Amino acid sequence: MLPIIATKDDFSKYVEEIKSSEIYKEPLGFGIARVDRGQKNPDKILQAVYPVINWKENYGSAAIFLKALDECGLGFDKNSSEAVFDVTRDFVDNCLNAFAPFLSEAKGDSHKNVQIIKMLDSLIDYECDKFKIVFIFEDEAPKTVESVYLKLYALSTGKAPLRGVNLNGAFGILSNVAWSGNTPIELDWLRENEIELKMNGEYPVIDSVDKFPRFLQHIIPADNTRILDSSKVRFGAQLAAGTTVMPGASYINFNAGTLGPVMVEGRISSSAVVGKGSDIGGGASILGVLSGTSGNPISIGENCLLGANSVTGIPLGDGCIVDAGIAVLEGTKFFMSEKSFEEIKEANPEWKAEYKEIFKGRELAGLNGLHFRQDSTTGQMKVFRSNKEVKLNEELH
Repeated sequence: MLPIIATKDDFSKYVEEIKSSEIYKEPLGFGIARVDRGQKNPDKILQAVYPVINWKENYGSAAIFLKALDECGLGFDKNSSEAVFDVTRDFVDNCLNAFAPFLSEAKGDSHKNVQIIKMLDSLIDYECDKFKIVFIFEDEAPKTVESVYLKLYALSTGKAPLRGVNLNGAFGILSNVAWSGNTPIELDWLRENEIELKMNGEYPVIDSVDKFPRFLQHIIPADNTRILDSSKVRFGAQLAAGTTVMPGASYINFNAGTLGPVMVEGRISSSAVVGKGSDIGGGASILGVLSGTSGNPISIGENCLLGANSVTGIPLGDGCIVDAGIAVLEGTKFFMSEKSFEEIKEANPEWKAEYKEIFKGRELAGLNGLHFRQDSTTGQMKVFRSNKEVKLNEELH
């Protein structure tokens, strides 16, 4: 059993001792999760809910957790990129001893990891199979449902940057389940119990069937962030404060999102990132890495406007406009006048292109101040220097 630590100074010394020992390895992220198990297959984890995640922070708590696990005889392979353990009564008791100097202060915004241990003290004897402690040591492809969820939390809380964590293989790890509120339900269990559930009037209301839950099932957004339809934002998305997601054709996928106040009435596909002050018009679509961008993730700069029902498949710099209804793709050919070329060069001094009348979309990727338009008389696609300022209504964001 870990010793009862008397003072905060003693705690700091104890943590340093643990960090210098063989049992310690600094984690990239860690946390204690409440898990949902399969109704038919209890060994299958369907979801992991983290009240607190630690990402490149709180290494003192990590040291105590690792020491408490070691004291319980639960070591881990230091060559592994992640580790997942059941939370036990012995683990909780060890942590309570080590965190003794902070127990009375652990409330509100203070000592959140200690708050979790305090709550586990009252829960673990009755729900002994509901909690897991999870460590990610290296940002490799996740191996467990618990580590996938920890990474999705890191993205959605903004603790990890968009496109900043390895989620390769996540779809193969997560189960496709029926979501009824915050509860995931195995489809096989529903099929096997359909007659009984329906005859007794107990068949659940199914909100969706997906491998990912909705953003709002796990994340509390900033006060000035609005999501008018919870189905429009997938968990693992990242929404900066001031973002508004309207109903209708809007959608934000996982590992995609906004970097500031943005109006979203269109689709932000996986790995797409939108800069502050931009407006994604009704039905507008930013292509994802699997939808025609040659695997290149799309970034939209600040103060851009993507017109209604437009399609953008190249990165855009700041202050760009894509007119309604047109597609700006890597292979789309755009006419550019010599005058527009000089104005665009002036706005983008690092652009080393030589003048020609026709540019493909990929040659214009990432440039600032572009306006893409289709000539309504000839049908010709054109690009020129934008002379309009895109500005969101501050009262709405």
